[in-house]
Amino acid sequence: MMTAAIFAVLLFLILIGLPVAVCMGLTAAIFFVVLGEPEVLIMVPARMYSSSVGFTLLAIPFFIMTGSLMNTGGMTQRIFLFCQRLVGHIRGGLGHVNVVQSMIFAGMSGSAIADAGGVGMVAMQAMVKAGFSPAFSGAVTAASSTIGPIIPPSIPLVIFGSLTGVSVGRLFLGGFIPGLIMGLGMMVTVYITSVRRNYPREKRATFRELMSSALAAWTAYLAPIIIIGGILTGVFTPTEASVVAALYAIAISLLVYREVTLKGLLDILWTTLEQTVRVMFIISAAGLFGWLLIQQRVPEAVIKGLLAFSKDPLVILLVINLILLVLGCFMEAISVMLLTIPIFMPLLDKVGIDPVHFGVMMTFNLMFALLTPPVGMVLYTVASVGQVPLWRLASELKWYLLAFLVGLALITCIPGLVTWVPNLVMGAQL
Repeated sequence: MMTAAIFAVLLFLILIGLPVAVCMGLTAAIFFVVLGEPEVLIMVPARMYSSSVGFTLLAIPFFIMTGSLMNTGGMTQRIFLFCQRLVGHIRGGLGHVNVVQSMIFAGMSGSAIADAGGVGMVAMQAMVKAGFSPAFSGAVTAASSTIGPIIPPSIPLVIFGSLTGVSVGRLFLGGFIPGLIMGLGMMVTVYITSVRRNYPREKRATFRELMSSALAAWTAYLAPIIIIGGILTGVFTPTEASVVAALYAIAISLLVYREVTLKGLLDILWTTLEQTVRVMFIISAAGLFGWLLIQQRVPEAVIKGLLAFSKDPLVILLVINLILLVLGCFMEAISVMLLTIPIFMPLLDKVGIDPVHFGVMMTFNLMFALLTPPVGMVLYTVASVGQVPLWRLASELKWYLLAFLVGLALITCIPGLVTWVPNLVMGAQL
């Protein structure tokens, strides 16, 4: 009964339009008072602080900064040109370019919003200019940008690893195949739509043109190699890798391409600060709300309910996926993650679910939330920046959402699609 009351209050606060972080913190404060424990409120600042000081979380501002620098530092156009010459000759050419460049950019930023507002906009504008409809161009841009948090590095996976103690390196490696599945699914959707609507393709590039564009964009490919290679070889931790990536982006932007001035760098630092504060506020408030849930034994109640329903790991994962998809319609992806991780994690050992598989599956699932109203951040970003009516964009996205759900079903039902690469590179977990 108390569990239902807690979530009812949380949902009410969300529906009246309060920020999610405020909703979680305020709900916790209300129930501590209602339960006759107002003295606990004295500990609120300390509890919120302790939830946001994990060493791994330091990676978040540096990956945000890296994405911003890559968008403004001269790499965006170079990546676009390479992708145009690589896959532009396929039917629906620039749509495929949009998807492939998002897969490459994903290896640098780990942020869907950075992708949608940066390289995505370059491709979208080129698509509209080439004769693609604005709604179709926007849908491809929005859908492909969600690949960013799947292919490493990934800000959501950093948060998952910080909260659970699961190796961030294994989580990063686990995202490779699901990211490729997502990208291929979107390219198939682009191709089918382009054939039906007779959308154009680009002229096939010569081998020399392809190689010249590849060499021009070599700095973009080096970034993920530095990040993942450094983590796997033990040269630095995932957190240290984020710092190295940011320093690399600064050096390339200021010294190689020289397309970022010192004033521009200060603007990027301010943007990084704003986005980091927003994320960390959500994390700290979720820590307080999680404290309330643990005190009221909500995770134990959920575990008992799910185990009473079924002890089959696949059935439980399907139920969890359904819960996450519903929550994602009303809350930001990171908020859903912070809310549900303390509830679902104790269940994994009981039914034999690999935490790396679960972490990547959860992240994949919550990317759906970025594309669905009423809180789909990528949906609103593309509609606003691309000047596409929201309802038309949402309607055009339906086939990409279907491809998305097919990919989610695959990685849910076949854990090896997530665990094979980390087990191959880092060894199987005992």
